[in-house]
Amino acid sequence: MLKILILCTGNSCRSVLGEALINHMQTDRLQAFSAGSHPLGRINVNALATLKRNGIATEGFTSQSWNEFADTGIDIAITVCDSAAGEVCPVYLNSTVRGHWGLADPAHVTGSEEEIAAAFQVTFNALEKRIQQLLALPFETMSAAELSQALHKIGAEVS
Repeated sequence: MLKILILCTGNSCRSVLGEALINHMQTDRLQAFSAGSHPLGRINVNALATLKRNGIATEGFTSQSWNEFADTGIDIAITVCDSAAGEVCPVYLNSTVRGHWGLADPAHVTGSEEEIAAAFQVTFNALEKRIQQLLALPFETMSAAELSQALHKIGAEVS
């Protein structure tokens, strides 16, 4: 089982949705975690509401630093926000296969509760499509370069 780390700056929305989706959609090929370069220390309530609305468990998520995973042996790291993609990753991720799946931050959306919920659902749906593409890959037999290229392609094409 490969370990995948979903990264975002604050680790309160997009990365948590990604972690939850991967762990919900399958259990025998990937184990997902999420973290941030500058974690907010709390999970966005709208992210949790989106998970609940889509039938995914909401327990056990924490907003944590990517430094928490220095000894975890991460195989794949995917950034889901542009801020984290531009940051220098910790040394322990130097040999990790990386991809970028940039998504707009739904936490910045203002408006009615319905408009905010819709923005979170758009992000959830985009991540779900990308994860389906990831799970369709024979990533266990791909070289690191092939997997990295495939991850970037998924991030660029699937929305």
